[in-house]
Parts: sequence; structure tokens; C-alpha cells
Amino acid sequence: MLFLRNFRLFAASVLMVCNFAAAAPEITGPFDSPERLLQWHKTTLTLEGPDASEQGEPNPFTDYRMDVVFTHEKSGLEYRVPGYFAADGNAANSSAKEGNIWRAHLCPDMPGQWRYEISFRKGKNAAVSEDPEAGAALAPYHGISGKFKVEPSDKAGRDLRGKGRLEYVGKTFLKFAGTGEYFIKQGADAPENFLAYEDFDGDFKSDGRKDHLVKSWAPHEKDWNAGEPYWQDKKGTEIIGAINYLASEGLNAFSFIPMNIEGDDRNVFPYTDYNERFRLDCSRLEQWEIVFEYADKKGMFLHFKTQETENELLLDGGDLGPQRRLYYRELIARFSHHLALNWNLGEEINNASTSQKKSWAEFFYKNDPYHHHIVIHNMGNPHHDLMGEGSRLTGMSVQTNKPDFRNVYSRVKDYIERAKKAGKVWAVACDEPGDAQHALRPDNDAGSSHQDARRNALWGTLMAGGWGNEWYFGYKHAHSDLTCQDFRSRDAFWDCCRVAVEFFKAENDSGRKALPVENMLCREDLAAAPNRCLSGKDKAGKNCLVVQAMTAKEFSVKAPAEKLYKAGWMNSKTGEWKILSDIENHKGGELKFKSPWGKDGILLLYDWAGEN
Repeated sequence: MLFLRNFRLFAASVLMVCNFAAAAPEITGPFDSPERLLQWHKTTLTLEGPDASEQGEPNPFTDYRMDVVFTHEKSGLEYRVPGYFAADGNAANSSAKEGNIWRAHLCPDMPGQWRYEISFRKGKNAAVSEDPEAGAALAPYHGISGKFKVEPSDKAGRDLRGKGRLEYVGKTFLKFAGTGEYFIKQGADAPENFLAYEDFDGDFKSDGRKDHLVKSWAPHEKDWNAGEPYWQDKKGTEIIGAINYLASEGLNAFSFIPMNIEGDDRNVFPYTDYNERFRLDCSRLEQWEIVFEYADKKGMFLHFKTQETENELLLDGGDLGPQRRLYYRELIARFSHHLALNWNLGEEINNASTSQKKSWAEFFYKNDPYHHHIVIHNMGNPHHDLMGEGSRLTGMSVQTNKPDFRNVYSRVKDYIERAKKAGKVWAVACDEPGDAQHALRPDNDAGSSHQDARRNALWGTLMAGGWGNEWYFGYKHAHSDLTCQDFRSRDAFWDCCRVAVEFFKAENDSGRKALPVENMLCREDLAAAPNRCLSGKDKAGKNCLVVQAMTAKEFSVKAPAEKLYKAGWMNSKTGEWKILSDIENHKGGELKFKSPWGKDGILLLYDWAGEN
């Protein structure tokens, strides 16, 4: 009888486990082809987990910790990806605040068979603990495993899913892992409140905190096309149209602050309300993701400025405490799968200590499975304390302060040289050239700002060895850093940005190859002052020189010995070329040149025929 009773108890317990067994997770692809799992495409694991709500207990953002280990079977490549609470799994459209859907996103580097194993733990503040094993394993979700197969990418052109992840590779330029192409950035730094958009969920639009700065992005409604993303009742079309416009101009980046509580705008934050720090708005974050996912398709780099100087000490007094850990973890969990981005530790950071800044960088390095580019933005503080061989930072986001942009070249050059001397090469971009009042003015109020920006900032950054620019809009002009709703306000200048990118990448020019920017250094000794020179060798060992004419007079260039150079002048404003006769049997030494376009001339000396 005892045996029979024990057998019945055992059978009942087995039945109970079976009744509560978790359903197998669903694995899906990106928004435009969810049924296909492709290399470099967003791959989503969706788990039906414990019921939770944004305001419920246990707190789904702090007291549950979901991580997924994804492993590529053939190579052994492994990513530990943080997961997150996704409400009902369709919160962007339903505005749901509760549900039982939990997600993790993988960006698979390689085609082939992948495995996954879920770690799901429960415990007070388990998600924000330094210990990944904090809390207790939660059955039946903990330990669930499975497999899925990824096919090769089928994308090309601007779509980042045909290029692969943009990576820091120890050089002054970032490199796409799939194609091996080096990235030259030109985009919009403004408005910093890009995400202060009326079609996103939340009461930020009517909470009495700078509600007049909330955006409609209405001028870009005409840039949205049928078949492109939206949510709910055709919401989101204007902000999607804004991305379309930037891409159509040849730009490849935009910037935003995802948390500007106490900042200049105060309408953008991931939380359920302005005063909350531990509960997030699932529907608003999912709507952000629709925008970011579409940006991948359009070839856009995402500049996450995680905070600004007004709130750099807001979370945990600047320390790496539970508030900051949660904020960073949620950014990584929801958005790190995107292919081209950087984590900017903050805009105009001036108050945090060296140890605080280093702890922020360390968190991103340890928890972002893909080790995206990590930078910080200067104003009064140059952040030289973050340089060096052991630094987790991989670059600098430079701000300058002159209305004519005249100090951009020297600032970018100084950061590159200082970082190298300190023991670690940094990829440096100038992401806020100019001064706060004016900087890049609208086309109808440009004055000399477009000319100065083009000569001193756009080409100043590139000739110093910087990897690109994002453009700030001064607060004394229409469509400023806080009020911009129409990127067409600087339409004429975007053409100059496109010309510069095409110069280095040799786009729209079948007669030459891309320049070896990854190996080119600022060489002031090779061109007579005040002219600027970049020089380096390509993979075949051929010398490449780029000279920016800073004078209309004839000047000399010291070209290294070479069998053959081709020579040509490009107009930096129009993109027009004048090809000079080949310089045959050149044995090195001094050559004389005079720009046909005065200070708008860019000289190229390079045997550009053949393969890279």
C-alpha cells in the first residue's frame, strides 16, 4: 500500500509538471520578413513566461532576470543576450501594460545551426545585481533550450543587413564585419529630442514639462510610402518619413537622447512616468524599436546619447547603482542587436568622476554582447582621463565652440594623437561642430555657415583623420536642436556631406576604388601650410594622398616615390571633378599644384585603378 501511495504521489507530481511545462519559444525574423531567419537580421526569441505588469509585483524589470545564451554550433561563437519583459508581445499596437511575453534578440553573424538556452531567475533586484546567478532559477522556464537555422543574408545596397555589424577594430575608422567596408559617417546630431514624438505612447505630451517641444514631424509625412512601418492607426508615418528623407540625401546617421529627464527637453525617457526609475513603458519602447529597426534597413547609424550633463548624476548620484544598471540593461536588451550604433556615455559630461565614467563604460563592455563602439562627449571636460590601453572607450564624440567651426580640425587631430600616444587608438568623430547659438544654420538663413561648415568642419574632421560628423543646429535659428521638425531646413548642406562620403568611398564613380581611410593619417609635413594632407597605403602598398586646399595660391606637395599616380581635383561643394594627366614615373619629391576651385578644392593623388 505504501508503494502504491508513493507511486500515485509521483504520478501526480509528474502530471503537475507536465501541466505547467512552458511552451517552446517562438523564433522569428525581422519586421519585413518575420518568417525568415537570416544572417545579420534581427532574430527574436519569444517566450511565454510568467504573467506580469508594468506596475505589478514582482517588478518585471528588476525582480526577473532573463538571459539567453545563443551559440553557433559550427564555430562555437557564443553570445549571452539579456532579455526583457514585452507585455502582451504587441504593445506597440495594443498599448498593453501587462502580459506574459518575454523576449531576447540575436543578431546572428553567421549562417548555419544555432542553439539557445534560457536562464530565467527570480529574486528581489535580480536583474540589476552584479551576479548573473542572483535570485533562484524559475521553473519551468529556466533551462529551456532549442535550435534554429539561419540562412545567408539576401540584402545589399544601403541596407545594413547586407553589410554586417559595424565594429571597432583598433583603427580610427569602424568596419562592417560582413563586407569589410570602413564606415564614413555623415548625419544629423540635431534635434537631440528626436524621440519627443507625439505618436509615441505616454503622458509626456501633456505632463506640463516643456510640452511645447513635443514634435509631430509633420513636414516629413510626405516622405512616408505605402508599405512602410507604422503602428496603431497609421501612427509613426512622419518619423519614418524623416528617416526616409535623411537616407535619400545620402546621410547615414542620426542622434537622440533616450533619457532627458531634467534636461533641455524633458519629454524623452523610457519610464512609465517622469518621476519613475524602476518601471518602463513597454509600448513606447516597442514603438522606438519599430523606428530603429526601419533605420537599419535604410542604412542608418544610431547614436545613443544615453544622458546629458543636466542629468548625468540623476541615476544613483552618478554611481553604477540599481537605477543606472536597469537603464543600461534595458537599452542593451532591447536595442543592442542593431548593426550600427554607439553607446555615448553622455553629452557634455562635466560632473561625474573618473571612476564613475569608467564604471559606466565597463557595464556596457561587459553586458553588450556585441561590444559596440563606446564614446563620450566633451564640453568643458576633455576626458583625457579615459584614454589608455586599458580603457573600455573606443572613441570620442567631439564638440567644438566656434561659430565658424575653425577649431574642428585641431580638436579632432589632438584627440586622435593623444589617444594613440596613451596606448589605444580611438575612432574620433565630431558630433557637435560649431557653437551652441548658430552652428549649422538653415538654408534660408545660412550666411557663411555652410561654407565654413564644409571647409572647416566637414573636411576639417576628415582631414584630421576623424571618421565623420553629425551636425548640430544652433538654438538662435529656426529648426534648432530642440525645435527642428524638418530636416529639409538644411537640404543644401546635405549635398556637401554626400559629396564628401562619395569622395572617399568612390560611390557613383566607376573609374576608381574606395580610398584606404583605415590606413590614412594626418600628414602636415607633406603639404605646404596651411593646406592639409592625409596619407596612407592601400592593401597593395600603393600610396594615397588627399590634400585640402586652404589657399588659392600654388603650393607644393611631397609625394612618396611611386611608379604611377593619377591626379584629380574635386570641388567639395559640387562634387565636380577635373582629372589631371597621369604623373608617369614619378620618383618622389616635390610637386606643384594650384586648386581650380580655390579653397573648395580637394586634391587626390592615387593610382586608383584595380581592386582594393
